[in-house]
Amino acid sequence: MEKVHLLTLGCPKNLADSELMLGALTSAGFEITLDPEDAQVLLVNTCAFIDAAKKESIDAILEAAEVKKRGFGKRLVVAGCLSQRYATELAATMPEVDVFVGTGNFLDLPELLRRTEAPESRPIPYAGAAHLLPSAAIPRVKTGDFFTSYLKISEGCNHKCAFCIIPKIRGLHESRPTADLVTEARNLAAGGVRELNLIAQDLTAYGRDLGQRSSLAALLRQLSSIDDLRWIRLLYCYPNFVTDELLDAIAALPKVVKYIDMPLQHADDAMLRAMRRERSGAALVKLLERVRARIPGVVLRTSFIVGFPGETDAAFERLVDFVRNQQFDRVGVFTYSREENTAAYDMADQVPERVKRARRSSLMATQSEISLAKNRGLVGREVEVLVEGPMPGRSTRLRARTSGQAPEIDGSVFLAGDAEPGEFVRARIDKALSYDLHATVTGAAV
Repeated sequence: MEKVHLLTLGCPKNLADSELMLGALTSAGFEITLDPEDAQVLLVNTCAFIDAAKKESIDAILEAAEVKKRGFGKRLVVAGCLSQRYATELAATMPEVDVFVGTGNFLDLPELLRRTEAPESRPIPYAGAAHLLPSAAIPRVKTGDFFTSYLKISEGCNHKCAFCIIPKIRGLHESRPTADLVTEARNLAAGGVRELNLIAQDLTAYGRDLGQRSSLAALLRQLSSIDDLRWIRLLYCYPNFVTDELLDAIAALPKVVKYIDMPLQHADDAMLRAMRRERSGAALVKLLERVRARIPGVVLRTSFIVGFPGETDAAFERLVDFVRNQQFDRVGVFTYSREENTAAYDMADQVPERVKRARRSSLMATQSEISLAKNRGLVGREVEVLVEGPMPGRSTRLRARTSGQAPEIDGSVFLAGDAEPGEFVRARIDKALSYDLHATVTGAAV
């Protein structure tokens, strides 16, 4: 029995793919190990969204190649977006890699690994756009905390954002059948999952390819009927398709946390047009007013790109003013990454890297002040939190999250008191930092 060590890079959508890869491999008789030195198969699931992600992926592959050299009979597999995007180049420049699989053929891994026993049968990677639509029938090995999980509800994307390469890697949008999603969610809940995080390239596109009665709102209503689930969270809602039906469902369904992740990318009219995003900053203001009116107390997370080609000082200041005025709860800021085969690659007026970095620091400083003020407003209040487990190196402290803190991307609650991982408790907020909170357990959650 061969052992597999898997390293996952990139977003939660990549993690969902990794869990399917592990499901295929374990079903074929492979064993999972956390120690790369102990593995016969080294598997790196890569990201290729921006330059920084590509560099991280290449570095991880080279590190795995060094591990491979130290052990007889080890094989190296490179999977995911980097393979899908740069198939031919990787095959030519990385002879130490035994198997390449992309975003659409990774369930073939057991068979491809068998073929590498003959060097002349080294698999040739597939180039182009492709995805594999998950199914509840496909074996999945869940990783991470037992009480939280991602559920990928669709794959691919139909949008044509000028900066984004994803549609050319993963292809066009395709929704999973609602019944299949409900089956998988029930299976996850039966295995101890209490928080379900819905993911996709565009959540709000869900169901438009399935028929009139299928929508994200309808899916939320069905998922909310699963008894053992307590929190259902939406990650990545494309602004154009945030409907009143969806907002009303979020507001009305107790298990759907009042949290919306809705990347806006910019607020200046010229930048939005150049990015091929929303109509105008004014349209975004109206959308945010509608969201807040229909979901009182909603926690809004968004992200922005600074340094897009043609972004002037004035355009950037309009973005800063927008962030100040809108008072978002969570904000991520990324510097523009110039990606070949995207519409923005050949645009004029590329912004220097030093200017991009300075603008990112400035906008993050603005948001840090907003976040600190919002967190200070929570001091003295009691909130429900999900306990994740002990803080590393702190036996008397626990790490937890409120419903307004998504796993891995938002802050944490540092908790004093007794509670078990996966437990929901009430906690009093004692201290506020810019992104994290300190609190004390006051009792069990109702």
